[in-house]
Amino acid sequence: MAGDQTMGMAATKLHPPAPPTRLVDRSRLHVILDGGVDRDVPLVLVSAPAGSGKSTLIASWVLRSARAVAWLQIEDSDSDPATFWSSLVAAIGRCRPEFAVAVGPMVIGSQGDGRVVVPAIVNALVEAEPLIVVLDDYHVIDNADVHRGLERLIDLCPAQVTLVLATRVDPPFRLGRMRVRNRVAEIRAEQLRFASDEASVLLGTAGRALSEQRLDDLCSRTEGWAAGLVLAGLSLERAADPDRFVDAFRGDDQLVVSYLSDELLDTLGAGDRLRLLETAVLDNMTGSLVDAVTGSSDGTAWLADIANRNQLVVRLDSTGVWFRYHHLLRDLLLLEAQRSMPNRLTELHGRAASWFEAQGEHDRAVVHRFASGDIPGAITLMRSVGPNLLGLGQVRKLRAFLEQIGPAAATDAACALGWGWCEYLASQFVSAQRWLDVALSVAPPGFDAMIATPLRINVALGSGDVASALALARRVSADEDLWRRPAELASAVGGAYTWAGLADEARLALAVAVARSKAEQRFTAHVLALIYLAIVEADQGNAAAAGKAAAEAISTAESFGIAGYHGVAPAFAIRARTTIDGEDPRADVAHALQLARRASTEIGLAYVLTTCGDTLLDLGDDAGAALVDEARVRVDRCIDPGIAGRYLRRTEARHHLDRLPSNTSSGGVEQLTERELAVLRYLPTKLSQRDISAELYVSLNTVKTHCSAIFRKLSVGDRQSAVQAARDLDLL
Repeated sequence: MAGDQTMGMAATKLHPPAPPTRLVDRSRLHVILDGGVDRDVPLVLVSAPAGSGKSTLIASWVLRSARAVAWLQIEDSDSDPATFWSSLVAAIGRCRPEFAVAVGPMVIGSQGDGRVVVPAIVNALVEAEPLIVVLDDYHVIDNADVHRGLERLIDLCPAQVTLVLATRVDPPFRLGRMRVRNRVAEIRAEQLRFASDEASVLLGTAGRALSEQRLDDLCSRTEGWAAGLVLAGLSLERAADPDRFVDAFRGDDQLVVSYLSDELLDTLGAGDRLRLLETAVLDNMTGSLVDAVTGSSDGTAWLADIANRNQLVVRLDSTGVWFRYHHLLRDLLLLEAQRSMPNRLTELHGRAASWFEAQGEHDRAVVHRFASGDIPGAITLMRSVGPNLLGLGQVRKLRAFLEQIGPAAATDAACALGWGWCEYLASQFVSAQRWLDVALSVAPPGFDAMIATPLRINVALGSGDVASALALARRVSADEDLWRRPAELASAVGGAYTWAGLADEARLALAVAVARSKAEQRFTAHVLALIYLAIVEADQGNAAAAGKAAAEAISTAESFGIAGYHGVAPAFAIRARTTIDGEDPRADVAHALQLARRASTEIGLAYVLTTCGDTLLDLGDDAGAALVDEARVRVDRCIDPGIAGRYLRRTEARHHLDRLPSNTSSGGVEQLTERELAVLRYLPTKLSQRDISAELYVSLNTVKTHCSAIFRKLSVGDRQSAVQAARDLDLL
């Protein structure tokens, strides 16, 4: 039963509100809405202040529409781009299930990047049946990225799709240009004003008791404002002298304040008044939630009764299960609750949080925990909410929650890991490592350290430290349970083996990553696994296999909406390097460089620069030399660049761009002594030669001598190359 209630609550976001008890025929406005649709106008803008009847008008109109209608009730959380586009896709998906299947992964994979999502939406709708998409309360959106993306969607909108926006203020679109091009139809506050005949219906019995002149006077005083008329109707029902009431009635915003204090709240029974104030903390309400928050037992009946008596209580479904207060009413109920019972709000939010937790709605529960000031409770919920937000690509929302937790995030392993992922995804590797250290230091007994391993490996690779990543990967492999772990772990392990040049181990881990990521719908992990497979084949000299794997990685990334992710750059570079049939690879080179320079790791960027430089030099383009030089700068910053350093060294030698002394002996590798092997084991670390001498209790000159012998025997000219050469020979 709880599950059904939760599903009902979530579905109200994707359903138009049920019509009020007294539904006014506003066919004169329906004509404008119909005209916009008939003229294939991409945007119908219904813009007017709160309480003007926007939502009711649109909801009544779509009830009679022959077209399919996707409805989205905007909430505060929808200002996050990933949340907004996910919500919009879900709304359209109710009418077009295949649409959600096609576009949903792109939203998650791109973290709500409008540059990716909008073209995907357009392409998925271009052949679809006619559709109306309603965005109610769009004024809640305060994110410039969402505004830009939606305006672009309007620009590219297929002719058979109409977007209807209900908002209190005009969105920051270029409306002037849309008007000139006949791309927008508009309904404004003056058109929404109720005429006398409409007001009579809205007022019900009270309206029929007024003369035509009195109705005209009332409409004049309220300026046809729907909320003002509704409030007037409630007062008229109790007025001893209707004519005197109309004479004294004021229809501006101050009316709402005076009505709530002097009319509605003061005339209600003590029980109803208290329950209205207590439930003001809720966005949406159902009977059991009202009971949980207020301590009552008749919440379902009370909601139905109050909705019948007050048109400012809105039914959110046709079955009368979910309700909400009109925004004006809720805002002022909250103000009154803060004035009259401020000490109880914490308790009320806490009860709401407990109810949502019991329903499994942890993302809603955590909002109430924050509102109640219960940071420990919020932290507990973040242990499930955080990973879920990461999986949905809602990194901004995760960061916002963690910021609300504040310094206390450093006391919880899960929150610290969440911060680590946020910083890693922003390419802040030093900060990510700091949060990782915090997470492991505060982890409670019994904490599964493997949870942190994907981030630990990725941060190590991001910092240019293949040796540390490889040590972690080998530890995971030793447990032999990759199949039981999340796809991100297998992908990270495969990445460590890939950059270490251990092809067989990489292929095994990446096969698991591909299979697990498909099953778990972890799109980024899936694409990265395919890219690592392409790098493995390229490193092994299998050009055809590398090109095929790179092409598959790119097409998969495009289908998931993450082709613009910087981590996809190596796939474009490899496709350019392995291009056949006379095709010009320069476009792939340019695209790979553009992506890689956004936020890539030192190793990833060095690899892309080398691959692209190698390709251009083979084409006779001297610009490739500058890319190779840039790659050298990147590699020199790495503790252990793995195969990226080896590939760079070979490229420099092949194109006669050597920057380091080398030994090109073609003979077999001379065996290293025990002392040389001891020194070799420290070369992949951050330790200097002086530090190594202290660790081994020998002189600095002895270590220098051993290093020179190692370089000579491995036919390399520097420490990084020695590490990779030793790894290739199974000496490390």
